[in-house]
Amino acid sequence: MDRPSLRQLDLFAQMVAAGSLTRCATMLGVPAETIARDLASLEMRLGYRLFEDLTGAARLTPAGHKTAQAMTLLGQDDPVPSATPLPPREAAPTPAEPPRQTILLAAPAPVFGQLQEKLSAFEAANEDIAITLDLHVQSAEDAATALRRGGADIAYFYALGAPNDPPSRYGWSEQLNLYAGAAHPLARASSVSRADLAISPAIAMDDRNATRPLIEAALKRGRARLGPIVMESDDMFAVMAALREEAGLFPAFGALARDLGRMEGISRLPLDMPLPSIEIRQAIGPKASETPAVEALADFLFL
Repeated sequence: MDRPSLRQLDLFAQMVAAGSLTRCATMLGVPAETIARDLASLEMRLGYRLFEDLTGAARLTPAGHKTAQAMTLLGQDDPVPSATPLPPREAAPTPAEPPRQTILLAAPAPVFGQLQEKLSAFEAANEDIAITLDLHVQSAEDAATALRRGGADIAYFYALGAPNDPPSRYGWSEQLNLYAGAAHPLARASSVSRADLAISPAIAMDDRNATRPLIEAALKRGRARLGPIVMESDDMFAVMAALREEAGLFPAFGALARDLGRMEGISRLPLDMPLPSIEIRQAIGPKASETPAVEALADFLFL
């Protein structure tokens, strides 16, 4: 996936601050249904849930909490302390806690979605270690910069092959596919050729979306040229509506592609040639060998 739009991040921040869908709708002056739909669109792009339930108090999922922390949208999640605390002489002394070692992990948000269970398990088994996230790294260049400047100890990034910088190892691949409405002529064909694609209108992510250049590079490498772009949007519900209306073809990979493949009225095209896969690669900082916990986490994520 990709980096969420600023509007979606702002809405997520407003929800975290408001604490409930009703309160957020009142604060923003928009229908609660609109906020719920936009949040669902954001979750679809991320590939994981942000809130346990939007009815009543909107509780963040563990992944949602990590995401909020990573985006510096969440301050203090603890209950407000009592207005009448015990006098100091009656208060129990608070034992000093040993400092926790922090490991900085940089990754695209959908990649974090795939890793979150292992990250939680590692933290649970190593109580002296805290993992903090940076969800803005997307490319090899982003990863190299973060590692070089100390903004990350471990970085995951998208690539079409092994880059020269940073040194990295292959994690896994996510197939790039094309999707159309189930009633689209190409969705009903037995096989779809490059010539078919070249005359078919396309739907694309917003041109500020971080994964759009990667998808375009993958299509070019696969010699798959699409027709004119008729819609650019990061609103997944708008994209799904356009697909069902047969407005064009939409390229996707990863969690978003898996979700689209399960949607009623949307089909994956039966291409006569596979498109290139998007690689997810892992790189570690130049001083990782000096920090056993970093190397341990990097290896644990591969188990």
